[in-house]
Amino acid sequence: MGESNLRTVSGWLVACALAVGLIVSGGCSSELPESDGSGDPLFSGRAVVVDGDTLDIGATRFRLEGIDAPEASQTCQYADGRQWPCGRAASRALIDMIDGAEVTCVRHGSDKYGRILGLCAARDIDLNQTMVKTGMAWAFVKYSTRYVAEEDAARRLKTGVWQGRSQAPWDFRHNRWQVAETAAPEGCAIKGNITGNGRIYHMPWSPWYGRISVNAKLGERWFCSEQQAQAAGWRPVRGI
Repeated sequence: MGESNLRTVSGWLVACALAVGLIVSGGCSSELPESDGSGDPLFSGRAVVVDGDTLDIGATRFRLEGIDAPEASQTCQYADGRQWPCGRAASRALIDMIDGAEVTCVRHGSDKYGRILGLCAARDIDLNQTMVKTGMAWAFVKYSTRYVAEEDAARRLKTGVWQGRSQAPWDFRHNRWQVAETAAPEGCAIKGNITGNGRIYHMPWSPWYGRISVNAKLGERWFCSEQQAQAAGWRPVRGI
């Protein structure tokens, strides 16, 4: 699917959100709690979308709490069995929902990778909720049941990833890791690559993973975990 088609899909998703009443004038962002109870403040600013469930506001990375979007390299099926790039479409849908507006996130703790878990809104759109409601993300029930009803609605409508067969992103990541670690030194499957943009690491589900070679002579290296890579001063690649 080309860039123009991705824009068409994500534009339709935003229109769908409007149609089902997810975008309420002056509503969604004001409905978010002011903190997670620990005194953490709201975070606001221009956002850079990393993938369908992750964004950066300045130097702070937010993982949209309670949802799991398809990975950037992931594909799903239409009802007729044709493949479509649901991972890229999820990223594009989040970009189009934000549409250059300021994003406000409420902190809801942190995940094991040090990313802030956030409930985020932009242009009066509840981003977490809308990604699930439009079928561009799963409810991440391992950690939260907040969006189970939204996922059920998307399943009934057969929208987004529910149009045909699809693999949950946590299963996709698990399978990619298992394959990669059999070929990686000591099972450390994360590739550390040095580019003109700095030191970047690639997870096995990165769209560019298969094209990356680790050259130790250049200072490139393998990592066993994201925590290890980040502690060494490397950053994750953006999925879009």
